[in-house]
Amino acid sequence: MSRALNPEPARDCPLCPRLVAYRAENARQNPDWWNGPAPSFGDPNARLLVAGLAPGRTGANRTGRPFTGDHAGWLLYATLRKMGFAQGDYDPNGDDDLRLVDCMITNAVRCAPPQNKPTTDEENTCRPFLIDRLTALPRLKVIVTLGDVSRRSILRTLGKPASAIPPGHGMEGKVGGYTIINSYHCSRLNTNTGRLTAEMFEDIFRRARAALEA
Repeated sequence: MSRALNPEPARDCPLCPRLVAYRAENARQNPDWWNGPAPSFGDPNARLLVAGLAPGRTGANRTGRPFTGDHAGWLLYATLRKMGFAQGDYDPNGDDDLRLVDCMITNAVRCAPPQNKPTTDEENTCRPFLIDRLTALPRLKVIVTLGDVSRRSILRTLGKPASAIPPGHGMEGKVGGYTIINSYHCSRLNTNTGRLTAEMFEDIFRRARAALEA
């Protein structure tokens, strides 16, 4: 008998002591925030998965929705809308009618980490949820990884070494039946410095669309 899939951690997931403590600290300071593992968001029949690293403290940790509430969400959701993977309006507080089309967004680590940096142990502890998240998407075909840590985490989730697809923006490969395309993260640092432009980001999702239709 196959085991039941568990693609989303419980709201009070206790598995990573450091992240639990940080979650509790945020809850004491901001009791009206989400302050829990950020659930995946999107279409349960998606063929495209966008994988980030972890929720931001004032982003998904505040709103409860990936890439909602911090700078990265503006570019990500605007790009998904332009490329036909989202419909509706985006509001940084989540008070909107946004929905994803043929797309889901998740994170390798579901709880916000201090300084936005999860440890390797925390990535490993949270990985079963990512494994089940991929398994629970029956039509999944393409994965866009946002940043090299996300790229490494996805590759390890698929049982491959981090070297299976080289690091860098636009690097692409086939692993486990999926096309994986890596992008620079759509963070304020990358966009403000010009390391990642809107055109570069759109090109990633244009390639994802082409891979879906191939």
